[in-house]
Amino acid sequence: MKVKITTWNINSVRLRQQTVIDFLAEHEPDLLALQEIKCLEDQFPYEPFRDLGYEYIEVSGQKGYHGAATLSKLPMERLPTSFCPLDHARHVSTRVIAGDEDFELHNFYIPAGGDVADPEINEKFRHKLDFLGAMNTYFKERFAFGDDQQVLVGDFNIAPGENDVWSHKQLLKVVSHTPIEVETLERLRASHDFTDTSRLFRSDDEKLYSWWSYRAKDVFKSNRGRRLDHIWVSPALKPCAEAAGPEGYEIHTDWRIKEKPSDHVPVTQILDI
Repeated sequence: MKVKITTWNINSVRLRQQTVIDFLAEHEPDLLALQEIKCLEDQFPYEPFRDLGYEYIEVSGQKGYHGAATLSKLPMERLPTSFCPLDHARHVSTRVIAGDEDFELHNFYIPAGGDVADPEINEKFRHKLDFLGAMNTYFKERFAFGDDQQVLVGDFNIAPGENDVWSHKQLLKVVSHTPIEVETLERLRASHDFTDTSRLFRSDDEKLYSWWSYRAKDVFKSNRGRRLDHIWVSPALKPCAEAAGPEGYEIHTDWRIKEKPSDHVPVTQILDI
């Protein structure tokens, strides 16, 4: 059974509701993980998505800020997870039933971290590191009991590799690509040998971006992007990503230049479970 998973920081789901509808109609993922929805649970536009077959929807909302939501054509149930030290609405964890199999889908909106990469003087950056620390603790404890097939997706707000940013040297001191963030994210990845599916069939030398600033007048001409949006799978699911082949992973760059676009684009991974 092939399961198509897409993650997307939509930067206000109500403002870009039609954009999401258009994407779902064109690409038909089985699951869509949204971040930065910027609304409360009762303000989320459930019905338009249910009309497209996404019967199962789990939302963690916050007035005006943050928020995450997972839409699914497959049955799923909410998991009682807690990661954010400040209790912001920044994640939705679910167990998804895919035919005779099931897996956990953890949808994250990791804090951006502000402008200064120093946790001693920047509370936002400290919050980011603490959030990552909470994730690390959870998954270490979680995997002490075995690998029940986990998928981690979302806007991680970190571009880890040298070719996940437009200029490694110029961004080394810029929040999202600083050594402390990259090292902290790598400790999380290594906590259970998660696979970053973007690089399964792509060389580390290839530039991959999922975010471009609104400040760019011609987004792709300057092409100053960063790969902030991730899909990771636990060891038990790595063969499922490999079975989907190179075409199983896609960064939908064309959605960056749609009318009223998010500054992030959707990222998709197919798992052949």
